[in-house]
Amino acid sequence: MISITTSNKKKVYFASDQHLGAPTPEASVPREKKFVAWLDEIKKDAEAIFLLGDLFDFWFEYKTVVPKGFVRVLGKLAEIKDAGIPIYFFVGNHDLWMHDYFEKELNIPVYHKPQEFIINSKKFLIGHGDGLGPEDKGYKRMKKVFTFPLFKWLFRWLHPDLGVKLGQYMSVKNKIISGDDDAKFLGEENEWLVQYCKRKLTKNHYDYFIFGHRHLPLEINLSAKSTYINLGDWIQYFTYGEFKNNDIKLLKYNTESL
Repeated sequence: MISITTSNKKKVYFASDQHLGAPTPEASVPREKKFVAWLDEIKKDAEAIFLLGDLFDFWFEYKTVVPKGFVRVLGKLAEIKDAGIPIYFFVGNHDLWMHDYFEKELNIPVYHKPQEFIINSKKFLIGHGDGLGPEDKGYKRMKKVFTFPLFKWLFRWLHPDLGVKLGQYMSVKNKIISGDDDAKFLGEENEWLVQYCKRKLTKNHYDYFIFGHRHLPLEINLSAKSTYINLGDWIQYFTYGEFKNNDIKLLKYNTESL
């Protein structure tokens, strides 16, 4: 378990679901610039930064090739990490084929499952959020196929020009992957990530559960001492989490001046 202690007036930041590349690489450039501007602002007081997946709408790492583009955000992440600010990356359902590119090129650890962190005195469970809880059954079946070693080996034999184009098409068009039909509040009793968090609380205490994937900014009190946060997205809401003074808030990035 990793422990982080904030110093002076430093903060810990959380963001998720930028989906760079959707609906097309050209159309996502303005959103990439906004996200980079946010990163540039928070680097001044960030103790650590958590990116909770789906930074890219599609990502597949061949042995010597990665999808082109997104140089603004990759360069900014490299700059922040080189300045000594820790960054933690969790793969989402759109970039689940991420391997070791971030670790080798940016020195950013990559996680494929939810992880526990202690930040100051608070216990966090942090992850993207896909495939957790009692529902999401269609995606769970599809994820088993996509992560099966034989399928990844076969896909890698496609020429990158074909493989990336096919992956981008499926990512935008397939609602099981994209989750577009799931981006509405279902009511606390039907929110499967809420149910997942409540089940986890029967075995261990967590002060905060931080997830993405749902594309909805949500803050739900699970008990008097435990809160579930969903970070929203950088497509419609431009929301993020800010942990300061042992408390976390969901905030909206002001993009009007950009």
